[in-house]
Amino acid sequence: MNKKTVLQKFIADSGLCSRRKAEELIRVKKVKINGKIAELGMKAGLEDKVEVDGRPIKINNKKIYILLNKPAGYTCTNRKFKGEKNIFELVDIKERLFVVGRLDKNSRGLVLLTNDGELTQELTHPKNRHEKEYITQVTSNKLQITKLLDLFKEGVDIGGEDGIVKVKNIEYLGNNKFKIILTQGKKRQIRRMFKTLDCEVLNLLRVRIGKFKLEELEEGEYLITHNT
Repeated sequence: MNKKTVLQKFIADSGLCSRRKAEELIRVKKVKINGKIAELGMKAGLEDKVEVDGRPIKINNKKIYILLNKPAGYTCTNRKFKGEKNIFELVDIKERLFVVGRLDKNSRGLVLLTNDGELTQELTHPKNRHEKEYITQVTSNKLQITKLLDLFKEGVDIGGEDGIVKVKNIEYLGNNKFKIILTQGKKRQIRRMFKTLDCEVLNLLRVRIGKFKLEELEEGEYLITHNT
């Protein structure tokens, strides 16, 4: 008999969705084990028939980890929209993959694609506070560097539901360029932080997600790697 694991992990390991999403599906009664409605706390193994929305799922034992250098102009989503360029057009992989560390359409740099639901949960859950590192260049005629560095570390109110956000670290590189490390992940956070100081982001490049680095990948190139 195969070893059983908690149901939400079993679903995440199939590559269908993240562990957090799997928990939601179980709560709303969309998951069955061997024909019966599943509940949180249940376990499943390879000998069990697990269905989500009536569709059986299978464990994918082959884990895939792809480092992609996303060019500007591409969206980071599993959904395809007419007239939009999508990062999955750049990757010749048929398996369903999660996007770890989405970038807005105009930003560039490292995106991790994987079918590892556990790693996706680990890297994206806010409580884990994994680092993401960026190089950005802005335009401003009256940039007060010392004030900006202090303010970004103390916290900036970017409005809306997000409120006050801060960076873990920021370093001035000269020529209006900065190296920024975040452990938060609010939508368009860096752009919105600079906007509060009337600075426009000209270029935003992500070079690291946790231990994964962009290295020497050219724009549009990807590398299949290992989670080591």
